Amino acid sequence: MKTALFVDCCIRGEASRSRKLAEAFFAHLSRDYTVKRLALMQEELPPLTAESLAQRDALLRAGRTEHPRFRYARELAAAELVVVAAPFWDLSIPALLKLYIENVSVEGITFRSTQQGLQGLCRGTDLVFLTTRGGIYEEGSEWEQGVPYLRAVGRFFGFDRFSFVAVDGLDVQGFDGEGALRDG
Repeated sequence: MKTALFVDCCIRGEASRSRKLAEAFFAHLSRDYTVKRLALMQEELPPLTAESLAQRDALLRAGRTEHPRFRYARELAAAELVVVAAPFWDLSIPALLKLYIENVSVEGITFRSTQQGLQGLCRGTDLVFLTTRGGIYEEGSEWEQGVPYLRAVGRFFGFDRFSFVAVDGLDVQGFDGEGALRDG
């Protein structure tokens, strides 16, 4: 059985349109996967501070990568498929998802620095991003920074493929947003 890590950053919970998109995705996911859901709203993700960085660096120097503070990084590195669901907020992703990324960016677990440059250490081959957006954004638009950021993060962590599904226009007057969400 393969492991899929579902990084759930659907802040509005059951009312979240991104959550509905994720439910549709997982309804069609191969039964070869066991899905582990990480609901970021229920986690206590600390921001990186001078003190927490010093603690992290000391643990890494001592080779203590099994310390509980690296749990999120170890889960991400071990998953064969990672699915991130989050709404489009402020031209990008919610701050909570950025906090998660800061917490999983751990040298020796999700990436390493070599003489040839950065090398991702995550086991999975695919990173999938599911998002819903009120407006309509073309790929490459300067107004949409979430997809390019997560694509780069995926490469940084060593995923071979990045794909995304964005359901746009959900808040555009006269557009059938619920139909677009339902039809995906």
